[in-house]
Amino acid sequence: MQNLTLLDGQKFQITIQRLCRQLIENHNDFSNSVLIGVQPRGIYLAKRVAEELRKILPDSTIEQGDLDITFYRDDFRRQGAPLVPNQTRIDFIIEGKKVIMMDDVLWTGRTIRAAMDALQAFGRPEKVELLALVDRRYSRHIPVSADYVGIEVDSIASQKVVVSWKETDGEDRIVLVSEVKED
Repeated sequence: MQNLTLLDGQKFQITIQRLCRQLIENHNDFSNSVLIGVQPRGIYLAKRVAEELRKILPDSTIEQGDLDITFYRDDFRRQGAPLVPNQTRIDFIIEGKKVIMMDDVLWTGRTIRAAMDALQAFGRPEKVELLALVDRRYSRHIPVSADYVGIEVDSIASQKVVVSWKETDGEDRIVLVSEVKED
């Protein structure tokens, strides 16, 4: 396998800060906006963004929740083993709010489609936006695009983008993993 580091260390943190500044441009004090992290890995992004926004806007209330999409996926019945859902934690009203949905990697769009379906169980938001730390362009199965993007990556299907988080993996890092065929 061949690994290419796309983002790490200070550049990773600067990317999160840039995304926060872009959010502030569109959502001001977040009085009518909420952050939703898509389980399993989008929750780390949403938590990090919420922490950073609270530093920048100490007088604002930043509401952040986690959304499980396990049983909304179009492939959940194709799994061989029993599925173990993650936890949904949304302890605020999204009806009439601007929702910023967050995931670490946007690839085929299927996860976001499932998240949109799952979100409807909590009410009808005024607007839904998507923030993706990594956008794997040119691989969509469903016409989905992010409103806010950390980095864009042109990759092929055999490659994988791995996002590591300091909180769970010990470091902030985005790596493009390529399988190397040996002759």
